[in-house]
Amino acid sequence: MDILIVDGYNIIGAWPELIKLKRKNLSAARDRLIEKMAEYRAYTGFRVIIVFDAHFVKGIEKKHKNYQIEVIFTRENESADECIEKLAIKLSNIKTQVHVATSDYTEQWAIFGQGALRKSARELLNEMNMIEKQIEKKVGKIQEKQPISKIVLSDEIAEIFEKWRRGEK
Repeated sequence: MDILIVDGYNIIGAWPELIKLKRKNLSAARDRLIEKMAEYRAYTGFRVIIVFDAHFVKGIEKKHKNYQIEVIFTRENESADECIEKLAIKLSNIKTQVHVATSDYTEQWAIFGQGALRKSARELLNEMNMIEKQIEKKVGKIQEKQPISKIVLSDEIAEIFEKWRRGEK
């Protein structure tokens, strides 16, 4: 099994779309990252865990699932880096490969020591862009195969019906 642990605020601070969203609404940027990672999970089959630092969301540690993505807000005095390191140790085993998405250089070296692989924010963004293009292609192929109408019509008849629909004579 492959697991991707995402340093949430690090990725938000590195992806252009999320940086723009963050300036307007941090919560919307978090939600958009979760949506993107749901696409990633659906396409790759990876288990995805996103970790956010508690200093932006006060309170005790919170865990919840959203779009089949595990979202963790760390405890108030715990950094995302500490939580990610603990998760990497806990989840690593002979049957599991842990990947950590962060551009935090210190964190990258720490997770290497736990046997996890790293992905920089840019690498994850490039992979996400490729995944979205592949999804678009698949959707396009499906749409091409589907008839526009459930009743097969000649082009001439379809054009007449379209004119009627628009109210043309």
